[in-house]
Amino acid sequence: MTGPTVSAAIPILRIFSEEHARAFYIDFLGFTVDWEHRFEPDTPVYLQIRLGSLMLHLSEHHGDATPGSTVFVPVTGIRDWQVQLLAKSYKYARPGVEDMPWGAQMQIADPFGNRLRFCELGQE
Repeated sequence: MTGPTVSAAIPILRIFSEEHARAFYIDFLGFTVDWEHRFEPDTPVYLQIRLGSLMLHLSEHHGDATPGSTVFVPVTGIRDWQVQLLAKSYKYARPGVEDMPWGAQMQIADPFGNRLRFCELGQE
């Protein structure tokens, strides 16, 4: 008997404003939208976004996720990316890079209290 084939998880993050989510995830961080869904016009949106091999689902639907979640994301080139992000002069975030025992880490909170913890493992 063999077990299941398990793929990478896709975190679902709760959002409260499509406009603010797009400004943060698309315009600031550089994600692209794979697809979006609404049951009807003027109803909550559900988006799949991507940055490299990271996929996230963003949901305006009540009960889909809990605000204040943290997603740990392994990355490479974190210090160069930080410089690029700071050059965008995004009004609500000026991310810094911290040297941690496990690597260089840049944590950025989205407008809804969710945290993206980007880490270049083994880089101090």
